[in-house]
Amino acid sequence: MTSRLNNTDFMRFPLTITAKGATVSDRSAHVREQIEQVLFTNPGERWYRPGFGLGVRALVFEPNSQGLWELSKKRLLASLSEALAGEVEPASLDIQVQGEGDKLLIDIAYRLATINHTERLQFAVGGD
Repeated sequence: MTSRLNNTDFMRFPLTITAKGATVSDRSAHVREQIEQVLFTNPGERWYRPGFGLGVRALVFEPNSQGLWELSKKRLLASLSEALAGEVEPASLDIQVQGEGDKLLIDIAYRLATINHTERLQFAVGGD
């Protein structure tokens, strides 16, 4: 029973249907896909979850400064804590946001709760 908990399949995001049915992701990929949803969804875009999302595409038009980094970090932490509840140990969620030239750099580290596996994702938004 424990192995099934660790090897659960999830529908892949974005949803893709093949002749065999919906494509699936393992637990690690599923969490990465959820993080991407939070990053690229604009706040207010989801009708019943208006606070969901960071909207990084819109942030490329904002001044790349310490204030933007701190606000982005707080919004991202709130959205990810809610979106990843049960999947990621809340205390392990570590988010760093900073700027480099005209890029916004986002570094997210977390530990998967069921399999005690730590991962780190890095995103660069803006620039060339």
